[in-house]
Amino acid sequence: MPGLTASFTNQLLIALPALDDPNFSRSVALICQHDADGAMGVVVNRASEYTLGDVLSQMSLDVHDPALANCIVLNGGPVHPERGFVLHDGERTWDSTLAIGGGLSLTTSRDILEAMSEGQGPAQAVLALGCAGWGAGQLEYELGENSWLTAPADPELLFKLPLEQRWQAAGGRIGIDITRVTDYSGRA
Repeated sequence: MPGLTASFTNQLLIALPALDDPNFSRSVALICQHDADGAMGVVVNRASEYTLGDVLSQMSLDVHDPALANCIVLNGGPVHPERGFVLHDGERTWDSTLAIGGGLSLTTSRDILEAMSEGQGPAQAVLALGCAGWGAGQLEYELGENSWLTAPADPELLFKLPLEQRWQAAGGRIGIDITRVTDYSGRA
């Protein structure tokens, strides 16, 4: 796509109330990669039915820290729901790490989960099953259709804030009470 003017990498996408796609209604997604070929991100405010202990057990990895074992695994989006995506901080890279920016990375290789199970993983990390994807020009189109707002990525929101507070908090980061935005859009 010629003329890509802005990259939304390391930005939060905040679904506006009018976005009624069940995969993204009231969601917050971190855009991990965005270029002329499209965009990829991870939804960061939807719990899956799994805990980290469940996933590590399925991978034959033992975890001895009950707090780690009980961490919620996110439903990261409808694309590749069978794949794990670890969003994390820190300088260390793993076998398959994508640097997002602002000290954030996304890793899809087993070695990070092995390290996490042994207490040697990143200081802050969250596992998501699946991701979200947009084809060339699709994200820009959806932004133009008023489906999403954008805000800078925020590690506190990504790693500390309870899931049920993230949608409203993401809007608040840019001064918007998302609950007061109308659930329809139009053009004058």
